[in-house]
Amino acid sequence: MEKVNLAEKFALFDERWSPKLVGGIDDYDIKLVKLEGEFVWHKHDEEDELFLVMGGQLSMDFRDRTVELGQGEFLVVPKGVEHRPRAKRECRVLLLERKGVVNTGDAPEGELTSRTLDRI
Repeated sequence: MEKVNLAEKFALFDERWSPKLVGGIDDYDIKLVKLEGEFVWHKHDEEDELFLVMGGQLSMDFRDRTVELGQGEFLVVPKGVEHRPRAKRECRVLLLERKGVVNTGDAPEGELTSRTLDRI
């Protein structure tokens, strides 16, 4: 049982759209990710995702609307719902996702796909 300082963990990496594993709870991974630009449209058929904004601004696009999130706000994207995260400037996000979830979901594998997680 060790405490985790999120600011220190975020300082360890600069990559965008490349989640880093910082912990876990039961069958869930706790990940940190830096976002900037647009991600791909995708969905996760079997898993919900929690996005907690730790710094910056996050826009979560859905096919019928966009939800704007600021620091200290979170959003749960239900399983099966198509979405696309995007950020005009660097945005730091804590993710809570079931173990084994691939970040690009059902989208074709591409340069933004992270199948393996670095633990920091």
